[in-house]
Amino acid sequence: GGGRFRLGEMAWVRGGRWVLGGVTGLFGGLTVARYVSVPTVSAEEGLLHPPPYPWSHRGPLDAFDAASIRRGFHVYKNVCSSCHSLNRIAYRNLVDVCFTAEEVKEMAEETEVQDGPNDEGEMFTRPGRLSDYLPSPYPNEEAARYANNGALPPDLSLIVKARHGGEDYIFALLTGYHDPPEGVNPREGLYYNPYFPGGQIAMARALYDDGVEYEDGTPATTSQLAKDVVTFLAWAAEPTQDERKKMGLEWMASLTVLLGFVLYWKRFVWGPVKYRRLSFKDMRKP
Repeated sequence: GGGRFRLGEMAWVRGGRWVLGGVTGLFGGLTVARYVSVPTVSAEEGLLHPPPYPWSHRGPLDAFDAASIRRGFHVYKNVCSSCHSLNRIAYRNLVDVCFTAEEVKEMAEETEVQDGPNDEGEMFTRPGRLSDYLPSPYPNEEAARYANNGALPPDLSLIVKARHGGEDYIFALLTGYHDPPEGVNPREGLYYNPYFPGGQIAMARALYDDGVEYEDGTPATTSQLAKDVVTFLAWAAEPTQDERKKMGLEWMASLTVLLGFVLYWKRFVWGPVKYRRLSFKDMRKP
């Protein structure tokens, strides 16, 4: 009986070592894969997966770069807005984020918004207001498809959340255009991009060096344009991210202080009551 027990115990120890080694190797491999920025290729469709980039707003205590959001809005306005809408963002959302109220008000007044009906039952146009949402480039989905050879440009309000890989994927997609390799012939109206599923995308390359002139003098390289517009789209997908992180930090600090009070009460108030010793005297004895 004792021999069988020792034999089983040894087998259990060996198995535990194998499991522990496997878990250690798995986490080690995941850690290495997390920080090695090497694109990988899918075996299914030859899809090139984007490498991870060090975005400055991804950390638990990191906030959005307001200057990058401002530059990214200019990229969206001058390049992307000709095809893509941003239906969930109103002009007022830009106030005190990357623009002043006066700057946003001037931008809104540059657009003509259809409103109404008036007292006579007719629709009319008026200058934009802070409460208006950013205008769409097309009046409806059919017009958008007709202007893009049947392809529907997606709304960019939640594009960072809607695509696997988030910021990494969009940045790689915007900067990944190049000539197709030998043997790959994109169909008419499509462009080769290895980061897009299937490798062929209806959107032509949109970002080029010096395609947008930055007002702060930042060199407008293709990668800088892509980085700024992706930062802007990441903010557009979650405008309350900085407030959420700040609130989480405040809650964690408050709970830490509360934990200190609880431990103090447990040790010095409840502890003596819990561990006190009660003795009863026999009253019958003289």
